Amino acid sequence: MSVTDWLIDADPAIRWQALRDLTDAPPTDVAAERARVATEGWGAQLLALRDPDGQWAGGACFPGRSFIEARQAARAASDAQAEPATEDDSEGDKAQPWISTLPTLQLLQNLGVDPQASSMRETIGLIAKNCRWEYDDLPYFDGEVEPCINGRTVAQGAYFGQDVAGIVDRLLGDQLEDGGWNCATEQGSTRSSFHSTIDVLEGLLEHERATGGSAAAVAARRRGEEYLLERELIYRKSTGTVVDPTFLEFSFPTWWHYDALRALDYFRAVGGSPDPRVADAVELVRRKQQSDGRWQLDYLHPGLMHFALEDGEGRPSRWVTLRALRVLRWYDAAVA
Repeated sequence: MSVTDWLIDADPAIRWQALRDLTDAPPTDVAAERARVATEGWGAQLLALRDPDGQWAGGACFPGRSFIEARQAARAASDAQAEPATEDDSEGDKAQPWISTLPTLQLLQNLGVDPQASSMRETIGLIAKNCRWEYDDLPYFDGEVEPCINGRTVAQGAYFGQDVAGIVDRLLGDQLEDGGWNCATEQGSTRSSFHSTIDVLEGLLEHERATGGSAAAVAARRRGEEYLLERELIYRKSTGTVVDPTFLEFSFPTWWHYDALRALDYFRAVGGSPDPRVADAVELVRRKQQSDGRWQLDYLHPGLMHFALEDGEGRPSRWVTLRALRVLRWYDAAVA
């Protein structure tokens, strides 16, 4: 079985993107596969886990009190019959949980669920009505204070047809002098973060696609891109050393975290000819390809998830392979 066939023989969320990005499949076939995301596989599972009020786990960025209390009660009720706990049993609870509304909507967007699916239209309407941020009790699609959260909310709002222009305006005001963004701006930070910057860039790009984007928003996006490109996606501008070893490890889901493959996939989505300064990151992708043509999942960000999407760290990853292949297809076609 070829690597492309391996990707196509997968969940509808993988299959439709592989058909679109790696084959010459007719658009009607791609659309038919995409339509299945909301009714089959991972997409349908996520939608089935939704609360009646449209949220997941009763909260915006974090699980709500009702979810936590129900989880604690269920755990207490089962303790008498449970096996002795191990050191790792509670690791998922110690890390940031990925089961609330923000990460779940981000994951559904990553899966490419059709925004016009009836289940999604209902869900988005309920979120707009009922979901409020832990910060200042603000409505979900009004955003909150941190650029890393607001960037992902803009991406979701634009993708699902919501008016998030107010958040975009706030992000333009939050852009730092060096061109990027940082979630710690409220605490006085004046230097940008790779993590926050990629979160915002993805949001601005999605909003630009949906609305055309203002001249100011387009200019801000390009300044943010230059922040990453000046650092060749992985290096410190001051010393030329790798900023963080985790930037060289490919993960999925990425959540709010930055890595080189996520950045390259963003620039692929922007389109056009690759900037020469992405070359080192592209070569990193090539080096990490396994002898069988696939890529492995280097790292899984710890935290409670709804369910596993792949077989775990160090194992072949359809998500990483899909994203790596489409990045190389874009880059190599432009260079050729």
